[in-house]
Amino acid sequence: MSLRQMEYLVEVVERESFTRAAEALHVTQSALSHQIKALEREVGGPLLERMTRGVRLTVMGRAYFPHAELAVRSARQARRAALAAGGSRSGELHIATVHAQAIGVLPEVCARWAREHPGVRLVLHEYATTEELSEQMARGVADMALGPPPRDWPGPVTVVGQERMVLVVPHGDPLAARESVRLAELADRPWVRCSLEPVVGGRRWLDLECERAGFTPRTAVRTQHSSTAVRMAAAGVGVLLTAAHELRGLDCASVPTDPPWRRGITVFSRVELTGAAAEFTACLRAAGDTADDGN
Repeated sequence: MSLRQMEYLVEVVERESFTRAAEALHVTQSALSHQIKALEREVGGPLLERMTRGVRLTVMGRAYFPHAELAVRSARQARRAALAAGGSRSGELHIATVHAQAIGVLPEVCARWAREHPGVRLVLHEYATTEELSEQMARGVADMALGPPPRDWPGPVTVVGQERMVLVVPHGDPLAARESVRLAELADRPWVRCSLEPVVGGRRWLDLECERAGFTPRTAVRTQHSSTAVRMAAAGVGVLLTAAHELRGLDCASVPTDPPWRRGITVFSRVELTGAAAEFTACLRAAGDTADDGN
């Protein structure tokens, strides 16, 4: 079996169509089908089920596909790394991140990168949760990932900044005028919870801190995206704990916790970063506390 055959398989699965895959690969559909069949003969069974509308993986295909996908993505990353090490100032840099970092930390850094490295195009892969981010990075989706410290990550992890966590309430809320708030004061308050909440030692930080303060937070609503959670809190649905950078441009009040709490922002990857990936990491580190609003 060849890497090209694996690439053909990955393209068919991702596009859910032989026709669309052939167009993307700039080959004829018959040539694509021939290579897939050759791969199936070598593997020892069918990998794809041809359906009236599209295709899907067989049982054997589902077992084989993750390995083929990783091989194809690793080969692409290897080529990008080699070009960068050879001094190439063009190409692509693939960055995986969670949505909160994509709208908070990255815009200013990406703008600087575009000015200083116009030949290297950035490709962002955004995910809803840190768990999904780590899973996709393990599958080789990007050259580097940006997010909260990953749990049990086997590769390099570099801290590049911090984000300050604050409580979000509407402007008319009594807490809005406070300089800081202790969690124990919020025992009777409803909370807006988000899947992107900080996790410490396998447990959500809010649950841990509220437990230490003597209560269990009562959830009013649970969201998948932090931007939705902020708007819920701003509307008065409940109190939210989130990063300060999430609030830029929104009409709501933020109150620091007592004691104050910050969370590290990290870059992690499967291998040591070189070339454009290392330079982008340096840009993040140079920005300092990139996710804080400076207060």
